Amino acid sequence: MTAQKPGLHPRNRHRSRYDMNALCQSCPQLQEFIVQTPAGEPSVNFADPLAVKALNKALLAHFYGVAHWDIPEGFLCPPVPGRADYIHHLADLLAESNGGEIPKQATVLDIGTGANLIYPLIGAHEYGWRFTGSETGPEAFASAQAIINGNEGLTRVIRLRRQKDASLIFNGIIHKNENYDATMCNPPFHDSAATARAGSERKRRNLGQAEDGALNFGGQQHELWCEGGEVAFIEKMIAESQQFGRQVKWFTTLVSRGDNLPPLYRALTNVGAVKVVKKEMAQGQKQSRFIAWSFMNDAKRRRPF
Repeated sequence: MTAQKPGLHPRNRHRSRYDMNALCQSCPQLQEFIVQTPAGEPSVNFADPLAVKALNKALLAHFYGVAHWDIPEGFLCPPVPGRADYIHHLADLLAESNGGEIPKQATVLDIGTGANLIYPLIGAHEYGWRFTGSETGPEAFASAQAIINGNEGLTRVIRLRRQKDASLIFNGIIHKNENYDATMCNPPFHDSAATARAGSERKRRNLGQAEDGALNFGGQQHELWCEGGEVAFIEKMIAESQQFGRQVKWFTTLVSRGDNLPPLYRALTNVGAVKVVKKEMAQGQKQSRFIAWSFMNDAKRRRPF
């Protein structure tokens, strides 16, 4: 099973096809969801949310040493390979301002870390970085904290902060005299509950599900949509970032559609960002990207932990 998945970062552990036998050894629960493809190879039914969740558990256990991982029903179950790509491209960005070397002690703020805690889990394992994860929802916060508490060593490298005011992003999370090498974010990209539902139904049709079935990757309201959609959310992030420009080396965020870039570039010009970078990513046919901006000309950072 050595076929390569096109487009993934060279350091991404998921470039080869899944070895289902090895994954089942790491997470025996996955075995009950194994099905045969028409070609006779083991796989899972990606239209089954329980199968996708079991696959995620197996991937996190096998590749990232995460012994305990679970999320409440109905919460976003992230596709691990694409999430890992963001981490690896972020590592390249940090290396560019660190003499070509990926920093071994980077500190990263994950905005809206979610019930799944996916970015801190991957980043801490792959690079030994320290993470602060922010979250607004009490159930998601409790889930993420349970993952940290359930895995040996994570309390030393991942901490959570509750964002008490859902209208704020960095305010209330970045404390005075704290510094971060980077922030990252997977923002809600729909602009209403209706468009989020339509997107979910489109995915279900593509997976051959009935329209009233549960979407395989799930998602709560605040994970999927916000007033004004992705552009409004990132514009707010950009506006707030100016206040913390001396405390954060790189602010970054995923941008789901290339069409959304022009207004974001204008917003970055308006706040006086010194450097703006776009990193293109791909997973098979799916194109994605993140943008990064900085208010600093130097690369040296103090550590917040």
